[in-house]
Amino acid sequence: MEFKTLRNIENSFRQIRLYAIVFAVLCTTVTGLNVWKAYQFAEAQRQKIYVLDNGKSLMLALSQDASINRPVEAREHVKRFHELFFTLAPDKNAIESNMKRAFNLADKSAFDYYKDLSEKGYYNRIISGNVQQRIEVDSVVCNFDTYPYAVRTYAKQFIIRPSNVTKRSLVTSCLLLNSVKSDNNPQGFNIEKFAVLENRDVEIINR
Repeated sequence: MEFKTLRNIENSFRQIRLYAIVFAVLCTTVTGLNVWKAYQFAEAQRQKIYVLDNGKSLMLALSQDASINRPVEAREHVKRFHELFFTLAPDKNAIESNMKRAFNLADKSAFDYYKDLSEKGYYNRIISGNVQQRIEVDSVVCNFDTYPYAVRTYAKQFIIRPSNVTKRSLVTSCLLLNSVKSDNNPQGFNIEKFAVLENRDVEIINR
């Protein structure tokens, strides 16, 4: 009888110990989940910026790591430069205005290329021949593994004359450096060592 009682007491202690272990594991799990959720909430809050609107109301703005958008900004910078530099109208003021805006995005290499074309009478022929020129950028390939970033641009160039339209293949290369953002340079890059690798006729369409 005494032996049976002892066994019952021992079984009871085992059950209590098991319950205590299960309860401790459960508490540890709940505590761990709470800590993890609190950490996630804190991280989410750090991604938010509260901005005062004239000192009266609060607006919520989500912050982003600026480096995430740099590849997009780089391609847009190069594309914009090409659109300004290679879009021409038979108007001297329009050409000079476009070139001035393009030079804000690049170094002296772009100006040297412009000067070379100007000395060869290219822009005078555009004006005297009532020629329009436009460009369609197909792709901008940037290598962000090394700095300065090497860039190659593939585009189609259209030279529109009263009698025909000449379609040309245009391939350029340059290096892209980080610069200060401004109204004239919103992406904050600067083009260096600009060069035209290919500019050949592909098709001539009579009008």
